[in-house]
Amino acid sequence: RRIPGFSGADLENLMNEAAILTARGNRRKIVMTDCEEAIDRIIMGPERRRRVLTERDKKVFAYHEAGHAVVANYLPHSDPVHKVSIIGRGMAGGYTMTLPTEDRYVVTKSELVDELTHLLGGRAAEELAFDEISTGAQNDLERATKRARQMVTEWGMSEELGPLTFGRQHEETIFLGRDISRERNYSEEVAAAIDREVRRFVEDAFERAKAILREHNNKLDDVVAGLLEHETLDREHFRDIMGDEYRPYAVDDDRVVAAPAKEPDSVAAVRTSEKGSNKRSEGAFERKQPKPAVNIE
Repeated sequence: RRIPGFSGADLENLMNEAAILTARGNRRKIVMTDCEEAIDRIIMGPERRRRVLTERDKKVFAYHEAGHAVVANYLPHSDPVHKVSIIGRGMAGGYTMTLPTEDRYVVTKSELVDELTHLLGGRAAEELAFDEISTGAQNDLERATKRARQMVTEWGMSEELGPLTFGRQHEETIFLGRDISRERNYSEEVAAAIDREVRRFVEDAFERAKAILREHNNKLDDVVAGLLEHETLDREHFRDIMGDEYRPYAVDDDRVVAAPAKEPDSVAAVRTSEKGSNKRSEGAFERKQPKPAVNIE
């Protein structure tokens, strides 16, 4: 579930990294922890354990990541927390990782609102714990603002502006730093309304995140204590800390795709053929099916 879209070369690189970690540990078999660390290295970079943090910075990182994790735990449409860490990787000072429980092809407004709330949980925790904000939430704010603008301008989820889209995607040849942009096709008045709605989505999510953390402040402190002691909490450790309050409002998606009422006519015709020619007919039907466009070696 952590590596959707990995190509064969990516998977080969992953197993090579896991084999190196196994050799460094003087072990003869690759275990799952080696694969987990290899995935983290490929996606985010190696751990920066040599980085020296002051106690204040370490505490800020701990509250920030704990804020993300605790808010995600109490959101009905959020994915389960897989790992929380204050060990830096790449440009990140720490990270909170959630993993989906199933494939999704459409996303509802409620799920997007929960995503905004989760993104702003770190900033909310900093403000509540220190009565101050820091630069650590820069990426979270950027992603939340972008998602809120998509909700308003692309997916018609604004109550004020209604089920409309604003702006046309304008694709040009990308060269010398040029990028894919959106052509503006609305007035200044509508632009101001879009900005108001984007601000409303983000501010409402921020206030919701703060309300969750105020209500469950004891769990926030428990997760912070665990991070300061262990630096990294995996799914089981986080679940132990949350105890009976682990994902209490989670919406379990029990939808099952119903089987078709009847088989397609082409299949039914084959299956109802005369008994004497049954095998021959089914073989003819199978030969007519298109071959998959994948070469497996």
